Amino acid sequence: QVQLAESGGGLVQPGGSLRLSCAASGIIFSITTMGWYRQAPGKQRELVAAFTSGEINYAASVEGRFTISRDNAKNMMYPQMNSLKPEDTAVYYCNVNQVVGTGTYSNWGRGTQVTVSS
Repeated sequence: QVQLAESGGGLVQPGGSLRLSCAASGIIFSITTMGWYRQAPGKQRELVAAFTSGEINYAASVEGRFTISRDNAKNMMYPQMNSLKPEDTAVYYCNVNQVVGTGTYSNWGRGTQVTVSS
C-alpha cells in the first residue's frame, strides 16, 4: 500500500495562488491513476485533476486555473492552484490507485484544508 501525506493548505485571498504537495511512501508500484480530489462542507468528494493512462484530466471547474505535476524521483505530486475562488474552499486529498492482486486499491491521504476568503 501507499501512504500519502498532503501539505501546503491554508488561507488565501480570492484571486491568489497556492501550491499543495503530496508525498508518497510505501509500496509504490502498479499505479493506475493518481490525482487530487476535494470535499467542501456538505458536499461529496469530487475530482480536481488526475493522471490517467498518460493523460491529465481536469474538472471543468478548475481547468485553466489549476495545474498538476509530479516528480517521480521524489515520489511527490503537486497541484498549482491559481486564480482561486471562494468556491475552491475545501479539504484537498491526494489519491493513488494501484492494482493489488486481481483488484484495485485506493489510497488516500488525510487531506489539507484550503480556504479562499477575503
